[in-house]
Amino acid sequence: METTVQKWGNSLAIRIPRSFAAETKMDYGSKVDLSIKNMQLVITLLIQEEDYSLDSFLSKMDGSTIHREIDFGDPQGKELL
Repeated sequence: METTVQKWGNSLAIRIPRSFAAETKMDYGSKVDLSIKNMQLVITLLIQEEDYSLDSFLSKMDGSTIHREIDFGDPQGKELL
């Protein structure tokens, strides 16, 4: 696809078409890496790994995420407790 480089402040900018963004799962605020290879500008989407550690989850908790215990009664079948 051919596009035009435009001025944006003191820099240059190109627009990424919606179809290209959707295909690469790129969104507003996505981090990318810019590099030059063989005189071509290469834009690589940076995938950030999610932190699924217990410390990460606990650091995001506040009073609104703590709920009281719910009693569902005695076991009704072969549940292991």
